[in-house]
Amino acid sequence: MSAASDDLSTLKDDMIAFIEGHGMRRFHGYVDFEEVQCVMWKDGENPESWKDFVELAKSAGTPFLTMDAWVLKREDLDELMKRLENAEFANDDDLEEARWLKTYIGKIGFVQLGWAYQGCVFLYEANASWYERYQRMVDLAEDFGGIAIDEPGPDEED
Repeated sequence: MSAASDDLSTLKDDMIAFIEGHGMRRFHGYVDFEEVQCVMWKDGENPESWKDFVELAKSAGTPFLTMDAWVLKREDLDELMKRLENAEFANDDDLEEARWLKTYIGKIGFVQLGWAYQGCVFLYEANASWYERYQRMVDLAEDFGGIAIDEPGPDEED
């Protein structure tokens, strides 16, 4: 995965134009690499290597690529902060780091391209550095069991 900037909107727009310029289509969808057999593209620190990825897909006869982009929404961040506040082992530093992420609300932090070939999905992923921090905070909230207090559990009666 490469980290380009704080907002990958320009990268996404460039990808769309490049893919369509090659006469290919886009299928809006996310490929979960834990669910299907995948090969991840290594960009070799070349921020433009995604173009090679698209050209390889075209030369393999792929009519379309999957494409997904993730935008940080206020609701997502609010939910994360709520979970961290209610987590047993979260501390003030964790909450401060989550608050720091407010700077990135409305920005694209993750872009994924993919294409299938002979039973395998080939993936290219790019993310902003803050996206990795966000994911780390989500994992932390899950590890600490940060379930919001006002949400009834599955075993609770109304």
